[in-house]
Amino acid sequence: MKNICFFNTVSFWGGGEKLHLEYALEFKERGYNVYMVCAPKSPLEMEANAHKIKTHSLKLKNLSFLNPFKYRKVKRFFKNEKIDTVFFTTSQDAKVGGISAHKVDVERVIYLRGLAVPIKKNFINSYLLKRAMTHLIANSQETKRMILGNFNEDTIKNKTGVIYHGIDLGAYDHAAEQQKAAYIKKGNEIVIGTAGRLTEQKGQYHLINATKILVDKGHDLKVLIAGTGPLAKQVKEQIISLGLQDRIELKGFVTEIEGFLKSIDLFVLPSLWEGFGYAIVEAMAASKAVVAFDCSSNPEIISDGETGILIKQTKAQDLADGIEKLISNNTLMNEMGKAGRTRVEAKFQLSVVIDELITFLEL
Repeated sequence: MKNICFFNTVSFWGGGEKLHLEYALEFKERGYNVYMVCAPKSPLEMEANAHKIKTHSLKLKNLSFLNPFKYRKVKRFFKNEKIDTVFFTTSQDAKVGGISAHKVDVERVIYLRGLAVPIKKNFINSYLLKRAMTHLIANSQETKRMILGNFNEDTIKNKTGVIYHGIDLGAYDHAAEQQKAAYIKKGNEIVIGTAGRLTEQKGQYHLINATKILVDKGHDLKVLIAGTGPLAKQVKEQIISLGLQDRIELKGFVTEIEGFLKSIDLFVLPSLWEGFGYAIVEAMAASKAVVAFDCSSNPEIISDGETGILIKQTKAQDLADGIEKLISNNTLMNEMGKAGRTRVEAKFQLSVVIDELITFLEL
């Protein structure tokens, strides 16, 4: 029996933590012994305990990789529980956990890389990628390209694969049935939604400017923006300065994304780059057509002209044109939404992804 450990000491709840929990539950369902290393009293630890996953508390900080006691504790855990497979998603965890796993000869040491940004070439990263990690798994071809940008040696190329993030459609559909719509549309208005942290990278300002263009052309729109972040004040000020207070609604942090997606007609992701646009997959699972910029990993998820529209230039006018093409043609928009759901079922379903992981890792 394989003993699999998901190693994640992040103290807050985010995409990486959701990924670890979903993967852990799927492996547990398939009969593997599953362990979770988590920060004490973190949301991930509480969720793991609620699902009866065996947990081990560990607190790591940025400089914990300099603390020999941390390594000793982690190595003892790996040896005592006979861990043979361990997954990491953050560089902080990969340093302490990856080096410890390598030292006690854990058979499979896997770095799940989710950021489409280059990895700095320094001594510790070189050691991790060349020696400590047995497998590197990128969440998109774009992320893989970034990993290999500074580490193009054959030893690293040969251990690097691409496996997309998966969505549990059964759980998603059940939640969608249970949750109420986050917004009730009025009259003939078209409801557009976007979800993501309010940051420069997520590009909400492009959608706000595109909304202004479309409203000025006479389109009856309501735009729902889900998310919080450091640019919350600037986003609000932009909405006010353009006189769009009645057209754009800031929903803050949305816990029930299924109810949010149930409320909209079209999903727009104006991000400037994405390691893997999981928000796009969720929207497609809800049978929503998607408009996004033709950048980073977006073309790997969206089939342009079939499940949505990819915008070539990162400009508000071009984004507005793409949105207008769909909101002016309900039949086309609905057909793309249905095609998106079919694509998710074939390519991004969690069970399919776990099958690919098992094959790649020879579990």
